[in-house]
Amino acid sequence: MPLPKISTPTYELVLPSNGKKIKYRPFLVKEEKILIMALESEDMKQITSAIIQILNDCIMTRGVKVSNLATFDIEYLFLNIRSRSVGETVEVNITCPDDGETMVQQEIDLDTIQIQKDSNHKNIIKLDDTLSMKLKYPSMNQFVESNFETSDEGSDVEKSLEMIMSCVDIIYNEEESWDASDCTKKELREFIDQLNTKQFKEVENFFTTMPKLSHTVSVKNPETGVESEVVLEGLASFFS
Repeated sequence: MPLPKISTPTYELVLPSNGKKIKYRPFLVKEEKILIMALESEDMKQITSAIIQILNDCIMTRGVKVSNLATFDIEYLFLNIRSRSVGETVEVNITCPDDGETMVQQEIDLDTIQIQKDSNHKNIIKLDDTLSMKLKYPSMNQFVESNFETSDEGSDVEKSLEMIMSCVDIIYNEEESWDASDCTKKELREFIDQLNTKQFKEVENFFTTMPKLSHTVSVKNPETGVESEVVLEGLASFFS
């Protein structure tokens, strides 16, 4: 006689980027095993593949392409799916900012962690009186690189430029437009290299003000007695 099937609950959330409702289920043991093995490998391709596989398996709504979701959508989804699997709270180790070395453990209610949006955030960069550039949110690869550090080689400057190039969507003026998907990496690199300091800062502002997981906690240093507020940002902060 075959063993009985265990029923798995389903949940629903709203994607921060577009307000669409997504149904999902928690991690199962098989998905947790896939993630642990991938993280232990420290191989970027394996980690990326594991996260895509896990999210695709856990998302019940049809037609959702994980690789096309905004970075903060992926963070929010991943946090919610994991929270439904490991419990409503998580223990996080926080370094006290007053001395920069004392570690304290803090319990955080995962339901209180939300996507914070900056009113100064914009994805259209006006380069001059006629030319503009539309940016899109970082891909799944950038999500993994920013949240799960590995020993990948490459300077920070090069990685920054690679990210910017991958996030260019359309360059346009009043008469015509150029889709980045039709351009070579060399062409995009040459275009980005033409930006002046002010224009480049506007591009950087797109990334620094991008919506992200954020939560403020109060911590008390047991060695000094000093109380401080610490802002946790990004998915990795909540599963350290």
